[in-house]
Amino acid sequence: MKKTASARRIVALIFPEFQSLDLSGPIEILQRASLVARERGRGVAYSLTLVSKHKGPVRASAGIDVIATRTLAAERGPLDTLLVVGGPGVSDAARDPAYVQFVERCARRARRVGSVCTGAFVLGAAGLLDGRRATTHWANASELARYFPHAEVDADAIYTSDGPIHTSAGITAGMDLALAWVEADLGRDVALSVARHLVMYVQRSGGQSQFSPQLRTQTASHEPLRRVQGFVLDNLTEDLSIAALARRAGMSPRNFARLFRREVGVTPAVFVEHARVDVARRLLEQTTLGLDDVAEQAGFGRVETLRRAFARTLSLNASEYRKRFRARRR
Repeated sequence: MKKTASARRIVALIFPEFQSLDLSGPIEILQRASLVARERGRGVAYSLTLVSKHKGPVRASAGIDVIATRTLAAERGPLDTLLVVGGPGVSDAARDPAYVQFVERCARRARRVGSVCTGAFVLGAAGLLDGRRATTHWANASELARYFPHAEVDADAIYTSDGPIHTSAGITAGMDLALAWVEADLGRDVALSVARHLVMYVQRSGGQSQFSPQLRTQTASHEPLRRVQGFVLDNLTEDLSIAALARRAGMSPRNFARLFRREVGVTPAVFVEHARVDVARRLLEQTTLGLDDVAEQAGFGRVETLRRAFARTLSLNASEYRKRFRARRR
């Protein structure tokens, strides 16, 4: 990007086996925003510096080389934003004192620090997630919460902003985060122009749960609870009230509800709703059934109940979900 006198300086941290899209996606957003801002006489743009442990080519997981123009030790001067990408190499980066200490040092002088996908693990290793809300790719969210128990991990968020710390979910979510930065820095009109050019939403509706079935639940360790979970998944049109499920587990409703929530991470009612939503999702994706039939087969009974469940679980209505994810027939 061409540097201007008023440019906001972005430093992107890369390492061997990083995910190239984690870097190129946000860069495209910021570069386009720079062009739009200059065209409109705003006098504000972004400049980019790529930093790694060693200067020169850094091999991404896709097999392409990206040139780091500055080493960790040489990075000095004014800094607006530090961006940390993810990828298969993030485990090594998060254990490497050179990378972790670099992030700690930059965080003290940057206006904001952001991560894409599993880059959040490097932020966590630097202590930047403690006491803050954060996210990462849904497949890595439970691991992030386990490694950094003082962070509040939101597995469903596309991106989070908690003070100066910003985290985003997998790959394209980094573009959503970068676009949010553009709107905050340069105004909604610039963000809209960038979004139109790149054919994307200024703000996506729904969370990661629209891509990840049963995102927030896990399998119980107690055999009676596992049996109940299996029964629910196989019998979604049956009576799945707490009283009925407790009888099946051989427990009192109160003890069943308490133990279920502790082991599965959600209440029995939420587990049932998520299971029914997952079936409804598959029917919407793979069939031409009307909403009445989808609601009936998924165990909701009424379309209105289905709609409310989709709004709660996916932040997306059933009709919009079908438009996005319906399989195209050849």
